[in-house]
Amino acid sequence: MWFGMAAAIGNTIAAGIVRTPGDVAKLLPSVWMFLGVWVLGGLYAFSGASSMAELGAAIPRSGGQYNFSRRALGDYAGFIVGWSDWLSTCGTAAAVGIVIAEYSGHLFPVLAGDTRVEIISIAIICGFGILQWRGIKWGSGAQLFTAAMKTGAFFVLVLACFLLGGPAHQAAVQSASSSLPLPAGWPLAIAVMLGLQAVIYTIDGWDGVIYFGEEVRNPGRDVPRAIFGSVFSIMGIYLLLNLIALYVLPMREIAGNNFVLGAVADRVFGTLGDPIIRSIMIISMLSCLNANQLFCSRTLYAMSCDGLFFRRATRVNAGGTPTISLLLSTIVGVLFVLVSFLSANAFERVIAMLSFFFVANYTLSYFSLFALRKREPQMARPYRAWGYPWSTGIALAASVLFLIGSIVTDQKNAPLALGMLVLSYPVFRVLKWVTQRADAMAGKSP
Repeated sequence: MWFGMAAAIGNTIAAGIVRTPGDVAKLLPSVWMFLGVWVLGGLYAFSGASSMAELGAAIPRSGGQYNFSRRALGDYAGFIVGWSDWLSTCGTAAAVGIVIAEYSGHLFPVLAGDTRVEIISIAIICGFGILQWRGIKWGSGAQLFTAAMKTGAFFVLVLACFLLGGPAHQAAVQSASSSLPLPAGWPLAIAVMLGLQAVIYTIDGWDGVIYFGEEVRNPGRDVPRAIFGSVFSIMGIYLLLNLIALYVLPMREIAGNNFVLGAVADRVFGTLGDPIIRSIMIISMLSCLNANQLFCSRTLYAMSCDGLFFRRATRVNAGGTPTISLLLSTIVGVLFVLVSFLSANAFERVIAMLSFFFVANYTLSYFSLFALRKREPQMARPYRAWGYPWSTGIALAASVLFLIGSIVTDQKNAPLALGMLVLSYPVFRVLKWVTQRADAMAGKSP
């Protein structure tokens, strides 16, 4: 259970919490609207937690949500979830590696500069790949250690801000009179949807334990515990971090700020604030990067076992690591780093597209629970979703409404993400044909 929570917390709490509050406040410069979007994101995660817990306990396979959609809806649905999950997780690992390198450059100027940031990012991704190559114990040990450090550091930061931030709070209250205008009508609906996109991207990862179903000793007990523990822990930390931002800074200084926690630390700790918060975030993002590489290697491994990717990616070493899957995931992460330096100002578009993929995957997972309850009523279910079918139906309806709202309000990114899902079918057919052909040839060989 503790490793599952460490993987989820390590994966989720990273660079997003630094940038997202500023983006949401820019869209919704009202304290209650700002907090309301975060609460809605948390309720969305909580509404689906019991459904995901049932699926994870009933189908304890490594590889994440891919396993649920494939069993309930067939190979193509599984492929969509697995392929988009693998690529987006590799991309997230690359983005986290870049941010770690950038923060290191702020702390140590000798490491600053685009070329050095690129080199450091690649070195960090490869370093964690080598660490995980040694075996499950190394990867899980690093995850437990870094997740514990980041959680403790954030709680100390929150406590220090509330105890020492009194003067900054008084200054924030005095300047609160000059509030920013809140949009109304259709612009407000668009702002809420874009804010939810950012929040859902930032909180995604609370179900991290499902990527290690085969590696959990008692999945029927520990998977549900880890999922609920992760949701409560992540949302608790996020709400506390947003509350200290509102306590120390006026909304005008939060809106559009790409480093809100850094501004908070500056007000509370003075000149030491920036290095303190950057050091905490580096530890936080090291945990995130390690978790993402653990996730993506398991997803590719599961797809390869089921014939939806090359069979060689099923190789596992003596330490329990799927080596070829880890190698390919590391290479793709490095390629994402290299490509990212060819285009600028792509952060918001990446968030919008990834949040669309994440919610699309959740939509298929919640639908899979309905399908499995009907088609396989005798399946062993060590844990059953509370409130079924209403809780699952609410989560499914919320997911569908989010996807529709994204397509209607986000004319640039959501249709592009939808188009990528449609174009995945030819890739699926090609990989399926190649794998079947290779299996047939292997069967004929002596």
